[in-house]
Amino acid sequence: MARPRRYLVCEPRHFTVRYAINPWMRQDTEVDTALAGRQWAALVRAYRDHGHVVQCVEPVAGLPDMVFSANAALVLAGRVFGSRFHAPQRQPETAAYEAWFAAAGYDVHRSESKCEGEGDLIPAGRFILAGTGFRTARAAHHEAQEFFGVPTIGLQLVDPYFYHLDTALFVLDDASGRENIAYYPAAFSAGSRAVLRRLFPRAVIASRADAMAFGLNSVSDGRHVFIAPQAGGLIAQLAARGYVPVPVDLSELLKAGGGIKCCTQEVRP
Repeated sequence: MARPRRYLVCEPRHFTVRYAINPWMRQDTEVDTALAGRQWAALVRAYRDHGHVVQCVEPVAGLPDMVFSANAALVLAGRVFGSRFHAPQRQPETAAYEAWFAAAGYDVHRSESKCEGEGDLIPAGRFILAGTGFRTARAAHHEAQEFFGVPTIGLQLVDPYFYHLDTALFVLDDASGRENIAYYPAAFSAGSRAVLRRLFPRAVIASRADAMAFGLNSVSDGRHVFIAPQAGGLIAQLAARGYVPVPVDLSELLKAGGGIKCCTQEVRP
């Protein structure tokens, strides 16, 4: 069943690819900022059309990756666990997002270790699934567990194309006792694959082609799945399971290694 959500986003007004901090990025790649803005606006419309609340952070000139709001924090049970970005180019984003949360009445706990918010910390009902290997330190997993009091399951990422957990896995249903996910097994170490099989025996398994299309950088409200249209095989699997795919093309933002989930910070009350 769909559950109304509250999403925090940031317009890609200053979006460019000036540097390379993941394998998707090529320094000084030509970017159509106007197209990126239209694609992002279509995502916002899709969320609102499906009954979700969308709020916006004001973009800051000189911070081209600020559009990827998921990386700014993890918000769970009304508490904000703020990020400490790995890449120096993104570190100034922290102050802008903390200012938004403060103005909205939240206290922000900034991670003491390298941590990139919902990029690597993904609530899945009774657990927080926590990625490491490229951006987020293992110590941040323990810190998040202590902060939220929610069991944290560490997962090792091994393929640099899937540098954040949210590029290799997304939660289909976060209702306690009904948790389920979709993921790409080869993005994970052997031990982490075994953990995922044990926790989620009914998971949807994505192909590499659909994962490389950023089909796993998706957002589910429990019924509707906002997903890259290029991930055709995954879309068919989801529809066969009774989910309603909502294709939204963010291909211009993929030039920076970002997609639908990267652009979406969920504010959980």
